[in-house]
This record gives sequence, structure tokens and C-alpha cells, in this order.
Amino acid sequence: MWPFKKRRQPAGLVIDPAQGDPQARALIEALGTQDWRTVRDILTATTDPDARAFLMEVAAGVNGVQDWIGEWVDAEPHSTLPLLVQGCHAVYWAWEARGAKRAEYTSQDQFREFRRRLRIAENMLDEIVARDPDDVTARTWLVTAARGRQVGGDEARARFDEVVKRHPTHVVAHEQQLQYLCAKWFGSDEQMFAFARAATAAAPDGSLLPELLAVAHIEKWLSLPRGEDDEYISSPEVRADMLTAVEKSLFHPAFTPSFGWIPRANTFAMGLEKAGEFEAAARVFDLIGDQVSNWPWTYCGDPVAAFTAGREWVYSNRD
Repeated sequence: MWPFKKRRQPAGLVIDPAQGDPQARALIEALGTQDWRTVRDILTATTDPDARAFLMEVAAGVNGVQDWIGEWVDAEPHSTLPLLVQGCHAVYWAWEARGAKRAEYTSQDQFREFRRRLRIAENMLDEIVARDPDDVTARTWLVTAARGRQVGGDEARARFDEVVKRHPTHVVAHEQQLQYLCAKWFGSDEQMFAFARAATAAAPDGSLLPELLAVAHIEKWLSLPRGEDDEYISSPEVRADMLTAVEKSLFHPAFTPSFGWIPRANTFAMGLEKAGEFEAAARVFDLIGDQVSNWPWTYCGDPVAAFTAGREWVYSNRD
């Protein structure tokens, strides 16, 4: 999931970079004011690997972090935490230089700066892992960097395995490995779907991991020519997959909204809306309320406009 692109939003709904979470909002404010002591306190108190990863995703959207964070690294040279924030943010900083377009629409200057920044990020993350082999967050961002560094499939899988060996249900690591396995990167439809189905089957009830199956179908839909795309995503097989996934995740009695759930719920909303499963999509939109996220709606143009249109279409067709 790539929340780098900033767009002007139409009047009405706005994307909350903190996803409605006070802790995330405090982190954004502290990073924006170069208050590394507060950043340190927030992240030190966040011990759950998924929660820390979601906060790092939020931190990625804060501009200018690379300009000052060296001050924190120098102030606490024996701590890996400032290096972790710097390294994780630098992965997104690298993708910002590359841009969100496909390779054929990206300039050589953009690629050079992308590779330069990504090397910086990976060096930092490698240092953290050398000093603290059980740092799950650093290992997760090495999974993310694998695509940009164009590492081979065995190396990418090894990076992912090091994460799930320590935290088997890590959502962000699974999402990033799925992206590596997409046909548009270094995998194939067969690899992508095999991974998504295995993760969904193994996921605990109420987990966010079944979202991977919705993501896989959205990625396949995006790869198809106009006409074939809608025929594909509205097919009985895809609709059944979408329903199975959301029933095991958001609709399961064990599901409890926690930080990071909003963009994953938005993925279900978009997938179910495109599939024509209006009743299920309406339930997800009811759950989300006005908490629109940038991803995955950015695939459809302006994310707020796409979310609004999708919700209106679903509610107008709800039984």
C-alpha cells in the first residue's frame, strides 16, 4: 500500500492522515514540529508489531523528516529507534522520488534518485537488523524495499519469512509481499493468488489479513482491458471470494476495529462495490462512515471522489 501521493480533495470529505487515531495524530504533529522526544515516547509505548507498522505508515506521509532526523540519530546513537524511523521513512521518501507511474512513464533522473534514496534506507534497515535481529518493523520495511531494489524471488521470500517467523500475522509485511508477487512487479497472477489464498485460509477469525484476497482481485481487475475488467470482477467466482474474505474479517464477531483497519476496510468496500455485492459493500461503508482512505481509491482517480461515488452507487442499489 502506497500512501505517498497527495491530491487536492473536492469539497466535503477529507482524508485524515491519522485515520481518526489520537496516537497517530500526535505522532504526525511531533514529526512535523521536529519533536523527536515525543516521537520516541509514542513509538516506545507501541510494542505491538502491527500497531507500530501502521504508525510507520502514517509517519511516511510527513514531509521533511529526512532534513532533521539526523539530529535524533546523533543524540541517541546507541538506540535503534531513531534509525528505524529514518530508515522506514526513507523507503517512502525513495518512492516519492520515483513517483506512482509505471516504469515506462518514469524518467531516468527519477530512477536514479529513487535508487539513491532506497540504498540509504536499506543501509539503515540492515544496520538495525544487525544490531537487533528481532526488530520486526525493520525487517518489514526490507520486504517493502525488495521491490524497488529488484531483489530476486528467493531473497524477497527470505525477507518476508524473517518477519512472519517472529510475527506470523503481520499485516503490512503480507501486503508488501503480495505486491512483490503481482505480475506488474516480479511475480504472476498464479503466485499472487496462491499467496493471498494461503494467507486468508491461515488467518485468525476477525483478522485484517483476508483483505489480501480483495487486493489480489483488485490488482487483477486493474491489469485487464476495459470491458474485461468489469466482467472479471463481477464474476460469480470473484464475488464469492470477496464475500468469503469479508466474512472472515470485518463481518466476523471476533473483529475489533484497531489502528490501521480503516484503509483495509476501504479496500473491502471498493472490491465489493466493483464486484456488485451491494449489500455487503453497504455494510462495510456503514462501518467506515466518512473515514475515507487514499488507498485503494487512488486507483480510480481522485480518492475522495471515487469513494463518494462508490458509496452513493452502493447505497442506491442496496436491497
